[in-house]
Amino acid sequence: MELSASTIRIIGGGIGGLAAAIALARHGAEVHVLEQAPDIREEGAGIQISPNGLAVLKDLGLEARLRETAPVSRAFVLKDGLTGRVVIRMPSSQKQDYLFIHRADLIQALAETARDLGVKIRLLQKVANVTGGKRVTTQLANGDHCESDLVIGADGLHSVMRPKLNPATPPFFTNQVAWRAVIPNHIGHPDEAHIHMGPGRHMVTYPLRGGAELNIVAVEERKTWADEGWSHHDDVANLRRAFSSFGAEAQRILADVDRPGLWGLFRHPVAENWFGDGRALLGDAAHPTLPFMAQGGNLALEDAWVLADCLHAYSDRQLALAAYQELRRDRAVAVTKAASNNAWKFHLRWPILRKTAHSMLALSEHVAPGRIRAGMDWIYTHDVTQARGR
Repeated sequence: MELSASTIRIIGGGIGGLAAAIALARHGAEVHVLEQAPDIREEGAGIQISPNGLAVLKDLGLEARLRETAPVSRAFVLKDGLTGRVVIRMPSSQKQDYLFIHRADLIQALAETARDLGVKIRLLQKVANVTGGKRVTTQLANGDHCESDLVIGADGLHSVMRPKLNPATPPFFTNQVAWRAVIPNHIGHPDEAHIHMGPGRHMVTYPLRGGAELNIVAVEERKTWADEGWSHHDDVANLRRAFSSFGAEAQRILADVDRPGLWGLFRHPVAENWFGDGRALLGDAAHPTLPFMAQGGNLALEDAWVLADCLHAYSDRQLALAAYQELRRDRAVAVTKAASNNAWKFHLRWPILRKTAHSMLALSEHVAPGRIRAGMDWIYTHDVTQARGR
């Protein structure tokens, strides 16, 4: 596809949409981002950028800026949440870094870089419909419409584009909810990701912004349904009650939480069709991912880079989009499945089973240091920027 003569519109100004805008603009495309919010921002929350996502940010020219404030992970530490005892400590790779980044900082860096490249970011643009064809028509909720050579749906869980390309597939509630919060790092939390494991629940903590802040994601198994999405809030008393059996360290952390976000965790199938007739999906619009491998944002970054690369490499638009789906879908299926299957490992309920499992983890790491982490290398060390020998 001749990108230098192409107009591309991207629905959604999140991580994936902005990364795609940068990658496409670097290839010469005229790019417009349509964002329905009144500004480009992200509510307070952290994100773990693993080496696979960092490879994309490096190629897009953002790595140095993000490293100015993002702590580099020294280790991943599994703890018994009830006692605070360390079960295993797995040092991070010395060859590839994991960064702890505030989402707002990442979104700001992406948006500023996109604008510097000439990307037009239009706010308060709610998309009502997208009609495919040689020229793709985007219909806005206010009645306006515009034409493009390609429209990319990077509009998340409730994508306008996905149902245009795929049959309806209702999600199902996983019987798990998650709270999230960012608080001052009063406890001196080190530059590590800590997973506090307990019966039917776990809590992940890691520092942000040079260690000044602490990110919290707390997950509980329960039958009570909660809305999907990140814009809901909950009474902090409910969070503290859910983790009241956890030890002193967890209680010190939760004491600083004020108004946590709350969302229900739903399982969505990976979309069967990622493209069609001048339209394409990326990120959560194609493969909503549970947060148990910290890969939602990283997969979106991978998608963005690969989509732009395919559009640059193939002269035919549909061949480019078919190559993009071929390169991405199987990996998205595998990673989302791994994330869905991971939570139970942190939620063992029976005391004897928990004690045995923790002992086996400790023994495994002692006998073969690094083997547990190495088992996830297929996720974390994947580098899409090297796929074409670059």
